[in-house]
Amino acid sequence: MSLVSSTDAATAPPTDPAQSAPAIAIASVVLSTALVAIGNGLMFAFVPVRLAAEGLPPTWAGLILTGMSAGGMAGCFLTGRMVNRVGHARAFMIFSALIILSSVAVSVKVDPTLWVPARALYGFSIAGLFIVTQSWLNDVVENQVRGRVIAFFYVSYIVGLGIGSYLLTFVDIMTNAAPVVAIAFGALSIIPVGLTRLRTPPPPPIASIALRRAWQISPVGLAGMLAVGGLSMMVAGFAPIHATATGFSKDQVALLLLAMPLGTMLVQLPFGWLSDRTDRRYVLVAASVIVVGAGALATGADRSELAWMILIYMVWSGAIESIYSISSAHSNDRAEKGDLVLLSSTMLFAWSLSGFVMPGIATALTAFAGTGAFIVMAIAIAAVFCAFVIWRLTQAEAVPPAESVDFAPLSAQAPPAAEFAYASDESGSDAVDEAPAQS
Repeated sequence: MSLVSSTDAATAPPTDPAQSAPAIAIASVVLSTALVAIGNGLMFAFVPVRLAAEGLPPTWAGLILTGMSAGGMAGCFLTGRMVNRVGHARAFMIFSALIILSSVAVSVKVDPTLWVPARALYGFSIAGLFIVTQSWLNDVVENQVRGRVIAFFYVSYIVGLGIGSYLLTFVDIMTNAAPVVAIAFGALSIIPVGLTRLRTPPPPPIASIALRRAWQISPVGLAGMLAVGGLSMMVAGFAPIHATATGFSKDQVALLLLAMPLGTMLVQLPFGWLSDRTDRRYVLVAASVIVVGAGALATGADRSELAWMILIYMVWSGAIESIYSISSAHSNDRAEKGDLVLLSSTMLFAWSLSGFVMPGIATALTAFAGTGAFIVMAIAIAAVFCAFVIWRLTQAEAVPPAESVDFAPLSAQAPPAAEFAYASDESGSDAVDEAPAQS
């Protein structure tokens, strides 16, 4: 599977690949993604609240979420063809334009049958845009600062989502003001990339999906991606649906969605610090236990004060995001250089498959058990994953902390880091003959 490559010489003058990228050029790409995130966060909050205000059953909001996940899965595996044809900069602008068209369709009228494909288009576009941006930054940033730049990129995206969600407080949901604001941010996001002189990456190696090989390298890492893709999409996607259905106002929903990204950072950073200094699997067990406990508390949070509900969802979201980033780091600890491309593409497949299937099941259950069905599913998934990691602790030795990669904060609401979108010369796509020790 070829994910991305570029032959677009027109977007930037040729430069020495070893030359450092100007900070302002890197910032322009990060700024563009943050602007997109603000509009996306607003639409993420607006859709379920507006549907509820129109008296439509929450199942429609779940179907729209599932459609968005399906579009995201398609975007993960079709992005390469587009980038191969037009290059990174133009692909970024194309995906931004498609996100704008998605918001335009939502603004036309309140029609769930229209909103499902519109949000599926958004899912496709944001997945592609995220992959393009990551692969671009991975190529132009030097090794010694790459981790910090990618971490800053993720943090900017998460903060943008939270800010965008809170903008719902300032708009009239019974008008098309929210989609119009999202369109404006989408249009603004094109400008920094359109003006950048950041060079585009060379063609990447060919990557493939190999579940068996990924399992040989890191059973815990693969299981983590299969668990967290669904966990993140369900909790982040159904939180505004459930809160609206249980009587919280749009301002309260907006505040909840602003707080959840903050919880992502507050919980993920200390967990990441611990995982760099001990067996990451112990930290994954702790995070999974917190997900189970927070889910149990969330079953009654809809009858509590808003502050208590916000606290629970902050911890819940942060623990889920921690499973994502620590599972990613753990699988990289176990991989050899020749496996990195294959492992990354397989992890992306596992994440996107789970992110599509699990919300679909939760939506089906919502029709029978109400909007709280996703909470029970999340608890069950986290409990099974926790039990699996505990079992793996008895089967394999830990990677010494001195030999592990550095932890970097990631967001489970975006495609996994696309090492396979641009791999260095040291990490080809051919698997080595001997598998690393399983974890």
